[in-house]
Amino acid sequence: MARWKKPSKSEILENRRTLAERAHCGDLRLPSAVVEIRKGIGMTQEEFAKVLGLTRRQIAEIEAGNANPTLGTLTKIGRLFGFELGFVPRSPDRKLLLAKGVS
Repeated sequence: MARWKKPSKSEILENRRTLAERAHCGDLRLPSAVVEIRKGIGMTQEEFAKVLGLTRRQIAEIEAGNANPTLGTLTKIGRLFGFELGFVPRSPDRKLLLAKGVS
């Protein structure tokens, strides 16, 4: 298996931009969003866990969908990326409305 390579600063900025667009459209879903956020800022599970005050195993379980993270944990994860937690409508027209600039 190939070793994961940390992204460059420009790749991190691009990852952040892409994830912010997807979040704006309501396309980020747990647990994959946690993986994308962590990798998007160039952190290993161990580094990510240390910043959040969690264990690597807890991060691995969240990313695998085998954990039920608390609101506090999700808030910490989102804060690292400049996200807030909230409800997102499931409307199929949401992307179309956002593309047209309607909130």
